Formats: sequence, C-alpha cells, structure tokens
Amino acid sequence: MSKQLDYHKIREIFERFQVADPEPKGELNHVNVYTLTVAVALSAQATDAGVNKATRHLFKVADTPQKMLNLGLENLTKHIQTIGLFRQKAKNIIKLSQILVDDYNGVVPNSRAALQSLPGVGRKTANVVLNMWWSYPAQAVDTHIFRLGNRTGIAPGKTVETVERAIEDHIPSDFQLYAHHWMILHGRYHCKARKPLCNTCIIRDLCQFKDKTE
Repeated sequence: MSKQLDYHKIREIFERFQVADPEPKGELNHVNVYTLTVAVALSAQATDAGVNKATRHLFKVADTPQKMLNLGLENLTKHIQTIGLFRQKAKNIIKLSQILVDDYNGVVPNSRAALQSLPGVGRKTANVVLNMWWSYPAQAVDTHIFRLGNRTGIAPGKTVETVERAIEDHIPSDFQLYAHHWMILHGRYHCKARKPLCNTCIIRDLCQFKDKTE
C-alpha cells in the first residue's frame, strides 16, 4: 500500500485536476433530489451509463415519491430490469418512496443519518446526494476512488472508511467540494483497474503507483 503523499504534493494534484476540469459533474442523470437519490441507489454494482439508460423513461413518469408509488412495483421493475440486482432495488425504491411520503411529506431529508435510514441508501449514496445536491463536502468512496487513493498515495487505506477519512483529513479544504468527482472521473477514465493510462496522466510525476505503464 502506498504511503500518504505530503500536503504539497496533494495540493499540486488537485490544482491540476481543477485546471483540467474546474467544476466536475456527476454523470448520473436526474431532475431533482429525489431522482438523484434513486439514480445513485440504482448505480450500486451497475454503470452510470446503464442507470441513465434505464431511468431516461422512468423519470419522465415517476420523478416524485408519490408518482413512483403510483407507478407501482411491477412497472418499476420493468423499467430497471437491465440493471444488476433490479428486483431488490425496485423493492427498495418503493419502500423508500413510501417512507418519504409517510414520514417526510415527500421531501428527501438532507442529513446523512436520515438518508441512510432509507432502504437501499448506504453511506456512499448518502454522501453523493449530500455533495451533489446540497454542496456538502461529503466524500463518497467507490471502487475507482478506493483504487486511485491507494495507488497514488492521495488517500491510502485498507477500508472504504479509512480512505474516506484520509480524503477528509488530508485534501485541502478548498478542494473538498469537488474532490470525489475529480477522483472518480480520473479513476474511471485514466487510472483504470487493468490498463491505467499512465502515459497521458496529468499527475504521473506526483503519483506513487509502482507499476506505471509506459
């Protein structure tokens, strides 16, 4: 496992990310905080592109908790059947929507604890929603960020929680809002699991990855 990079190198890395993409955006399509929450919950063990394909028509007919309940489990299942674990995810979305209607007047709560209490919403999903909708500097660690954090030395750790804490503790505060976007996009398109594109990487000289490709 890589050692943590020092403050100056981490700052330089994120300065480069910022120059390349000043305001990075998440790639899940959504129209409001409810559809964002649903999309992120659906993205577990699925690609953003696959989720977007499934929700393109879904969100036209069900963009609120009540509309989702009106759509019903059977029809929801048909909309998302191309996504992994779609049957369980459909059940969770219906349960989640019912709770929002019954307990929150149809409004998605903006606290991590309340979000995590919803069926199918874990810490990662809650952090994504908090960050993307309410601009809270929450760090959602997925497989790309976990890999990048350890390879580069930006945020090494043996668990998701450790990597999340390292991001919060060691990345300068002025980069915290977009940190997870920059890291996930770099991990997804450059620091790939099998064939990282080290030869075109903008942080190659600062990265601690020992098996850099030529």
